[in-house]
Amino acid sequence: MANTFIDEDFLLRSVTARELYHGIAKKLPIIDYHCHLDPRMVAEDHKFRSITELWLGGDHYKWRAMRANGVAERYVTGDASDWEKFEKWAETVPYAMRNPLYHWTHLELKTAFGIETLLNPRTAREIFDQCNDQLANDPGMTARGLMRRYNVEVVCTTDDPTDSLEWHKKVAESGFECKVLPTWRPDKAMAVENAASFRTYVERLEVASGKTISNFADFADALQNRHDYFASLGCKLSDHGLEEFYAEEFSDVETAEIFNKVYGGKELSASEIRTFKSAMLYLFGVQDAEAGWAQQYHYGAMRNNNTKMFNLIGPDTGYDSIGECNTAAAMAKHLDRLNSAGKLGKTIIYNLNPSANEVIATMIGNFQDGTLAGKIQWGAGWWFLDQKDGMEKQMNALSLQGLLSRFVGMLTDSRSFVSYPRHEYFRRTLCNMIGRDVEKGELPFEGYEAERIRQMVADICYNNAKGYFNF
Repeated sequence: MANTFIDEDFLLRSVTARELYHGIAKKLPIIDYHCHLDPRMVAEDHKFRSITELWLGGDHYKWRAMRANGVAERYVTGDASDWEKFEKWAETVPYAMRNPLYHWTHLELKTAFGIETLLNPRTAREIFDQCNDQLANDPGMTARGLMRRYNVEVVCTTDDPTDSLEWHKKVAESGFECKVLPTWRPDKAMAVENAASFRTYVERLEVASGKTISNFADFADALQNRHDYFASLGCKLSDHGLEEFYAEEFSDVETAEIFNKVYGGKELSASEIRTFKSAMLYLFGVQDAEAGWAQQYHYGAMRNNNTKMFNLIGPDTGYDSIGECNTAAAMAKHLDRLNSAGKLGKTIIYNLNPSANEVIATMIGNFQDGTLAGKIQWGAGWWFLDQKDGMEKQMNALSLQGLLSRFVGMLTDSRSFVSYPRHEYFRRTLCNMIGRDVEKGELPFEGYEAERIRQMVADICYNNAKGYFNF
């Protein structure tokens, strides 16, 4: 059965939408400025053993759907064979109608493998064999080949300050035409909830930086050393995964005392933890501003909620959810603290709870300073919100409270080399939204204004990100 519902005009419900997508958005390269790809796989041009490894390995979106469909963990993250896992996913797909996974699954099959057959239990073996045959015999079906296929220009991975970045260096030295750049993710440097774990991390930082750490000043110096190292390899962004923002009052003396306490093996009080995190967020912001980087804040996730499964298979396995956190006041205070010191650089804020959409849409307007168009950004729909409904709500709220035209657009936030159709999905959604406004007579589409709209589409899909991050 042919995949006729995802044709060339999928999601494009007007003449204007089709013109904008096919004439402008479709042909633009992809800048994927936030992802979780393994740079080693790019450096080694990894060849995938099967569609299961490529498609189901590490994909907690699919894992959650399979569990909800009654699939036993053995077929999700366990020791079942590649075919058995794929078969269980194929059995789940027909039950995923109206979940974005249904669209993504068929977009990925079509764009990566040229397969337009709908995936279900009856077609599973045929599709499994077709995909595996291409992966085995088509030299373009490797990590780098897939990036070329999707016209990827830049990807930014997510990396701890202690990472050697050896695989990023090897990619750069290889002459691969797609830039694979690191992103500074220093979450562990402020994770003082467990004294022993924090001490272990500081010791790792000591080794990575080559600097002895005996107090907070040494700690900050070692982080700066690694920050400079990341910059030397093309890093342009930081990223921070937060449950909430932290903006407690702190002093240099107090921060140093808290560091000495936790580094010495003593557990901190809840107040001390928040104070230290506040000091670290400020330090990170200063470092980023001085380097000319963009700082990203992903906030609002409740992680690893299922203790039983965390103990069995670890973190990042599909047991996270949207949190309820009233953090607007702390967010404003943190940004204002940096701004008052002249250290608020380019900033992107991503919320996971859609109830905060208008909060963020209005928050970013507080700190635009006229030095750079769109300096403070509201990031694209993230995680549970990176689907058609979430994208539309984010862009509608941004349009009402800010300037959609200055938006830096989509990213995959993915570990998969076939997740790039999420950019296509976003671009189709964007063009359909704008086309709908034109067809309803709510936007002009002639003369200068038509050119402005065409330029807006190109900017959101590609140009804004390229300029904002100085790629």
